[in-house]
Amino acid sequence: MFHQDRDQLRQAYLTAWRKAREGEPLEPVERQIIEVAEQHPEYHALLEQGERALGREWLPERGESNPFLHMALHIALQEQVTTDRPPGIRRLYQAMVAQCAGDAHEAEHRILECLAEAIWKMQRDGRDLNPKAYLKCIKRRGAGRRPRH
Repeated sequence: MFHQDRDQLRQAYLTAWRKAREGEPLEPVERQIIEVAEQHPEYHALLEQGERALGREWLPERGESNPFLHMALHIALQEQVTTDRPPGIRRLYQAMVAQCAGDAHEAEHRILECLAEAIWKMQRDGRDLNPKAYLKCIKRRGAGRRPRH
């Protein structure tokens, strides 16, 4: 089951990439995928592989990170900020962007470390997201501080 879901998610990225390259109309979620993918030129060659990219494994113990997961985390964070769920995430995101001199992509990368950790803990413990711990992690990363001038 997980393997099918994983491949379906990856296929959505590959389809959006292909459609964008061929000038086809994009659905709103596909536009979001493309915006994130365009911020990551290091993933373009992978996305160009099409179906061959579906079965690839990235092993953290080898120092590898999964590009599809990374892009999905960006999209998840953007959704959290848009809906301000958990409550307070939008304010912390805006503070992190300010701290990063307006570089939203850098701010997202800082926050993604906390999101990835929160997801890992959810899976490990078999529980729902602990919003207080997640937001506290973001604050520790600096979003609760005033931007430096």
